[in-house]
Order: sequence, then structure tokens, then C-alpha cells
Amino acid sequence: MKKITIYTDGACSGNPGNGGWGAILMYGEHYRELSGFEETTTNNRMELTAAIEALKILKEPCIVDLYSDSAYLINCFEKKWLDKWKQNGWVNSGKEEVKNKELWQELDRLSSIHQIMWIKVKGHSDNEYNNKCDKLATDEIKNHKNKLS
Repeated sequence: MKKITIYTDGACSGNPGNGGWGAILMYGEHYRELSGFEETTTNNRMELTAAIEALKILKEPCIVDLYSDSAYLINCFEKKWLDKWKQNGWVNSGKEEVKNKELWQELDRLSSIHQIMWIKVKGHSDNEYNNKCDKLATDEIKNHKNKLS
């Protein structure tokens, strides 16, 4: 299996507000940037969307090191929240429906295809690729703001 490195980030102008996401995929000498925009969304949704869009682009099962500064995303897998939510019918420990359920279900589906190591990085620090993903995400918001004005 191919070993892929992915960095992801999401951003929001207001929460909720206009959102953007960015991802970088690296395999050997190959390097690809992805980004996108959504109106009226949340920062958490953009964090999840970045990971989904990056994983969806993979054409075959891969070994993936996925780096994110989102504790929401990383903790869900590292602390087995997703497993508990599935066992409880997508209800969280507060007896409420899990927020962003459809995105978590898609991440669950994608993580069944790939062998993913979920790795937390410190946001807005000295990580070159995390900073680049942040710029991809915030540029999407700026570009759409400029188109609307």
C-alpha cells in the first residue's frame, strides 16, 4: 500500500459564517493542494470537510498519516468517540444527536478503506504545512468575500 501524508485545516469567518478548508497531500515527489468554500458553516464542519475531501481523492486503499490542528477531529478517533457514537445510535454522552453526523459517517466510511494515523499538530505555530493549509482555507473565504462585494 502507498503511504500518503495529508495535512488539513478548516477556517470560518464567524462561527457560523463563511468557511473554507484546505488540504495538502504528499506521496513521494508528488504534492497536491486542495481547498474549498462553504457559506454559513462552522469551523468544526470545515475541519471535517478538509479531511473528507483529502481522503476522497485517494484512488486506492492507502496508509495515511493525517495531520490536523483540530482536537475535535483527532480526539474523535484517538479517544474512540466515533465507536461510542455508533454503538449509541449516533447519540453523544449528553444524550443528544451527534453534531455533524453525516460528516462523521463519511469519515467513518473513508477510515474503513484506509489505514489512518490521526496526528494532532499545534495550530498557528511553526508547522509549514499546517500554516499552508490555514492559508488555503482563509484564502477561500477571502476570495468568495471579494466575489460577493
